[in-house]
Amino acid sequence: MRISTLQQYNNGVAGLQRNYSNVTRTQEQISTGNRILTPADDPVASVRLLQLDQQQGVLEQYSANLTAAKNSLNQEEVTLNSVNTVLQRVRELAGEAGNGALSAADRKSIAAELKEREDELLSLMNTRNARGEYIFSGFQGKTQPFVRNADGSYSYEGDEGQRKLQIASSLQVPISDNGKRIFENVINAGRLDSALTNSPAGSTLSPSAPLVQDEVSFTGSPPFPDAGIEIVFGNPDAGSYEIFELGTTTPVLGSGSVDTDDGTADEVVFRGMHIKFDGLPVGGETIEVTPQASQQKQGILDTIANLRMALENAPDTPAGNLQVRDSVAEALANLDNGMTVVDSVRGDIGARLNVIESTLTDNEDVTLVNQSVQAELRELDYAEALSRLSFQSIILEASQQSYVKIAGLSLFNKLG
Repeated sequence: MRISTLQQYNNGVAGLQRNYSNVTRTQEQISTGNRILTPADDPVASVRLLQLDQQQGVLEQYSANLTAAKNSLNQEEVTLNSVNTVLQRVRELAGEAGNGALSAADRKSIAAELKEREDELLSLMNTRNARGEYIFSGFQGKTQPFVRNADGSYSYEGDEGQRKLQIASSLQVPISDNGKRIFENVINAGRLDSALTNSPAGSTLSPSAPLVQDEVSFTGSPPFPDAGIEIVFGNPDAGSYEIFELGTTTPVLGSGSVDTDDGTADEVVFRGMHIKFDGLPVGGETIEVTPQASQQKQGILDTIANLRMALENAPDTPAGNLQVRDSVAEALANLDNGMTVVDSVRGDIGARLNVIESTLTDNEDVTLVNQSVQAELRELDYAEALSRLSFQSIILEASQQSYVKIAGLSLFNKLG
């Protein structure tokens, strides 16, 4: 076999380059700590690492979403805790206002604090988050949810949307609650009207505004009639009454009697509805109690405003005292209904925070598994690499020395 001088040189250089490349590659693996420097090093592992990198990116996004959701819900929870504290104080003030011994000046003093609490509550309901968005305006983050109208009432300007964040591949968690759900959709205890449709001569009977104080009984079985009821006095005596569905005379839905001796207020309770009677009946009085179709719900702010205005405007007379009594009773019932809704939302927030905590733990566990698998595929075995580098260095040195000797061989050296 003949080997030309050019072929000899080319083979030698190629061998040196190959051995040098092996040493260089091993040195680069040691310096980076990675076994795979290019996809050609391990195509199967490279594809798997690409998939794991993509999964890691998704997990990092979920982690960021979990943190954002937790912060948002924590802020909402803190705000609702403050709302609950204000409502507790308002309820105390309402209870104080119900004291019949108070003068008009005393009532106005209570109304003054109610005004401050009303403003404080309005500010809490218009709370913004760190991005400057209103947290209770639904999807309308830039729109102030609650505004005070010229007549002292309040309007909700947001929508009924609920913002959500993706925290797992198939799981979204609500991170907000709209103000209409929390502060406006409160069952109105004063959603019934009463009217004395028949009052015989000599009768001093006067009905109060009816209140729904037991929602379970009011809507249970049998429920309060949709058409309303009629309370008829005088059967068998002046103080006795019977209750019928409005527009009918049978069957008798309920019956009872009121005290006709001292003229103090008596109360009739029927399927969760409470109504007080002042004065003395003589028999033949008829009172109609009917639902108000447009007043089924009342906002918390409107409840406080109505009570405040009643305390400010009620005259210091027996009639004014009765007006305050009815306003206080309605306010207390509606405040209780409102606090029930707020507590319900706070419970929902707690449940969501629990989901976030468990999901965050799962996310961290999956992240650790992902990183462990990536390490197994990518990271270098230093002991093996150092041993391989030593072996490759010996081969490179040997090839360099042999190349020098072989390159020096020539027939011309033998001619003389």
